[in-house]
Amino acid sequence: MSHTDDAVPQIDTSRPSIARVYDAFVGGKDNFEVDREVYRHLLEIAPESAEVGRQCRAWLIRVVRFLAGQAEIDQFIDLGSGLPTAENTHQVAQRLNPAAQVIYIDNDPSVAAHGRALLEENDHTHLGFADFRYPEELFEHPVVADNLDLTRPVALIQCNTLHHVKDAEKPVEIMQSYIEGLAPGSYVAISHLFAPEDGSEQSKLARDAEEKFNALMGSCYFRQREEIEALFGDLELVEPGLSFLFDWWPDGPRLKPLTNGEQLLLGGVAKK
Repeated sequence: MSHTDDAVPQIDTSRPSIARVYDAFVGGKDNFEVDREVYRHLLEIAPESAEVGRQCRAWLIRVVRFLAGQAEIDQFIDLGSGLPTAENTHQVAQRLNPAAQVIYIDNDPSVAAHGRALLEENDHTHLGFADFRYPEELFEHPVVADNLDLTRPVALIQCNTLHHVKDAEKPVEIMQSYIEGLAPGSYVAISHLFAPEDGSEQSKLARDAEEKFNALMGSCYFRQREEIEALFGDLELVEPGLSFLFDWWPDGPRLKPLTNGEQLLLGGVAKK
């Protein structure tokens, strides 16, 4: 079976799903007790996790606003998009440009079930059931090929996805394949869990959280700055470069002190 086969397997409610755990973090309703149990365990390590989850969504909203607005991108591929929540990529992009085409890609059956129902009435938004670890197949997926013009610029979004890819699965090579397949003028946006590795409280929290997450679900890796930068290949990062999410063009001044958890995520946007 192809990795981009559009047949969706049944939802397994006996095992946690990364997409549904994220849904619990942002206060969504499309999760089960097995997912909430993982969420509660992670809150024990980092009580600010829920706020960090909301901050990730706020970063994505600001990124899409920039891409659809100033950058004038009208084609988006949101990889590992997760369950629909408040202010999704297509809503932000299409508020600025109603004709913007948005493709969501995920391989979680829960996402496929909820996402397709949500998008039925939106002619410019589509969901493909596929594994983003296989770029060549994904670019040929009918949902992508039929709705995007890959000879024109595209915004490729990897929001909190690549830290679930093992080193052995070669995330840098995966991203290089995507970058090579994008037209000049395209943008790549990535947010990723960050391990400072400097002996700080944040460094210990990163390793504790990584260990707990892998014990509960598997495949979650906090990487160092240089490793995250490598995911962008030789693309040119737009200002302010690879930064903490709260520092990437914030909507206003910071009114609360930083938590340790907020300092364990980096994000950036780069142009081809």
